[in-house]
Amino acid sequence: MSSPPKLYVLTHGCQMNEYDSVKMADVLAKSHGYERTQNADEADLLLLNTCSVREKAQEKVFSELGRWKQWKDADPRRLIGVGGCVASQEGEAIARRAPIVDLVFGPQTLHRLPALLETRRETSRPSIDVSFPEIEKFDALPAPRAEGPTAFVSIMEGCSKYCSFCVVPYTRGTEISRPLDSVLVEIAQLAEQGVREVTLLGQNVNAYRGTMGDSAETCDLALLIHYVARIPGIERIRFTTSHPAEFTDALADAFIEEPKLASYLHLPVQSGSDRILGMMKRGYTRAAYLQKIARVRAARPGLSLSSDFIVGFPGETDDDFAQTIALIDEIGFDCAFSFVYSPRPGTPAANLRDGVPAEIKQARLHRLQERIRHFDDRFRESFVGTTQSVLVERPSRRGGGQMAGRVSANRVVNFDGPDSLVGHFADVLITESAANSLRGRLLA
Repeated sequence: MSSPPKLYVLTHGCQMNEYDSVKMADVLAKSHGYERTQNADEADLLLLNTCSVREKAQEKVFSELGRWKQWKDADPRRLIGVGGCVASQEGEAIARRAPIVDLVFGPQTLHRLPALLETRRETSRPSIDVSFPEIEKFDALPAPRAEGPTAFVSIMEGCSKYCSFCVVPYTRGTEISRPLDSVLVEIAQLAEQGVREVTLLGQNVNAYRGTMGDSAETCDLALLIHYVARIPGIERIRFTTSHPAEFTDALADAFIEEPKLASYLHLPVQSGSDRILGMMKRGYTRAAYLQKIARVRAARPGLSLSSDFIVGFPGETDDDFAQTIALIDEIGFDCAFSFVYSPRPGTPAANLRDGVPAEIKQARLHRLQERIRHFDDRFRESFVGTTQSVLVERPSRRGGGQMAGRVSANRVVNFDGPDSLVGHFADVLITESAANSLRGRLLA
């Protein structure tokens, strides 16, 4: 009896890509019996799921493909596919520049992988589909498969904000929301497999407007959270990524009304300068952002606040950057993803004159990250001496019989405990704040 073919998936980028990679594996397992492996050397099919948000994304893809050329030269029967946002952006150019590539597909066509695979085998030519078939993807995906007590669930695709620096609308298309019933069915199926925490995903997740059956009404994210909280087995809910312009009062109120909603909010601000926000076409002001933060903090005291920052946007002055630092100090973000600006091909900002020297950008980034680290340290220290409900996810990477899980505020806790706790909530007394995590003692 021959062994099933092996699939290796390498994922670049965000949680949306992690979700899509799982779905790629599920689709190919159902259609061709592929089993996922963590060892590329034993794979029959290797997929690279790409992200084009950061600098030199295309170069990183072709660099990876260069390394894989030796892998394919060893056995020409092996197949290589490139998916994700870089695939959507570059299309046929990928196969022309890297002839070892057999499949090219976008985020909205991953469900067509089985057909693309068959076309490649029939024609012996690269099979390419980077179209935008809207919501079809979710209708064609197999039933979800849980891989632990937490799961990502994509509730919408694309973004219609067209921020001047962002390539997402061009690579993932405009906003398309899944119907409410489709989302709830997937989460219920995951809950039946032991999932206790779901993260609702979207490029602009709080723009979700899912159809509700045959009615003309739509369900927004706040209402969806209430529906998800009623699903048996689901005990904790997260969502990401939000856009401040669509962070509604109803969504802020959900932090009061729904105790299963985690005490964590990622709300990218990008800059504290109104001038830069205008150039970025973000659609809100510093004052409006502060007002939203004040409302959600009143709704959920002790909330963990995370954000995104772009440093060195074209034309950013010392005063613009000082306003960003002042905003960080005023809000006290305890977590952030921060990057030096890099132009993305095809975006309006790519045409702006970038007069900020690289050394100044790096100095600003370092200063910003140091301020965030200060508030992160202070936030983690605030947990010491408190009892937290921890969803136990896995044995700790520290080993030694320790388990690892997360508190509602999205901080990792390591503590001594049995493997049988995986998938359950445990009360843990936090005893220490370490560099990137918390440590605690399991309570009876």
